[in-house]
Amino acid sequence: MTTDFHQIPTLSLADQGHDPEGFAQAFGASFRRFGFAVVTDHGIDPKLIDTAWKATRQLFELPEEAKRRYYSAELAGQRGYTPFGTEIAKDADHVDLKEFWHVGRDLPPGHRFRDHMPDNIWPTELAEFEAIFTDMYAAFDRAGNQLLSAIARYLGLAPDWFADKVDHGNSVMRLLHYPPIPADAPGIRAGAHGDINLITLLLGAEEGGLQLLTRQGEWLSIAPPEGALVINVGDMLERLTNNQLPSTIHRVLNPPPERRHIPRYSMPFFLHLASDVLIETLPGCIDADHPNLYPSPITANDFLVQRLIEIGLKT
Repeated sequence: MTTDFHQIPTLSLADQGHDPEGFAQAFGASFRRFGFAVVTDHGIDPKLIDTAWKATRQLFELPEEAKRRYYSAELAGQRGYTPFGTEIAKDADHVDLKEFWHVGRDLPPGHRFRDHMPDNIWPTELAEFEAIFTDMYAAFDRAGNQLLSAIARYLGLAPDWFADKVDHGNSVMRLLHYPPIPADAPGIRAGAHGDINLITLLLGAEEGGLQLLTRQGEWLSIAPPEGALVINVGDMLERLTNNQLPSTIHRVLNPPPERRHIPRYSMPFFLHLASDVLIETLPGCIDADHPNLYPSPITANDFLVQRLIEIGLKT
């Protein structure tokens, strides 16, 4: 069943400045009721966003041979290009109909995470690409940290509880391109799945198709205001909260046959914990009615590797 989007409240991150507790409660309530939140006034410069969309289109317009020079199976999709038809949703029968590019965190020389957080890869064909997406990554990161502060408040934790746990975290910005597809194409552009990370910040696409599974088991078509972020819970936060904030299941449908010749672009930012942080159920999320569903802690990096194998990006 599919329902409408109009009943979802749009929250302003600017409210956090003068009413942090009120914003936190509204943000958490949206997660609990709908599984996600829509946030405006997030501080990412609209001009930077417009420039980033333009650069994203230029990237995917490069010849296939040029793009594949930036693909390395050994990197498991962590940096640079991943070709069309590589990624598959967990337990799905068909690969997703997309290609993408990953930008990650730059680490200083000698940092302890450099063995599994490689340097970024930048396309030499696009002179401004590195500067644009270095700025875009930093802007997403700032907004994400503000949102994590609200989640901490909602969970009864100190507002800065996540701060040291995401410092030098393995967060990834994905530039996504769903190419035009034949009118009779099977499958869907991206199968139903949850994200691996803590939270995902998504800049929406011009073309529709994104649906989220609500807590009531309904598929909800997403049409946020222009420039707004859609925020969803990832698997790491689900595990930390003992499923009290469940990971948001979502998918991208194929468009109607008459619009399948139009490409679709989107830009999610997957906010991750630092690699050595132990994902251990929060004590405040365990009680007699909610026994610990995850009694064996796991590091963020081990959890990530486990999930990358499940979605076909790592062997």
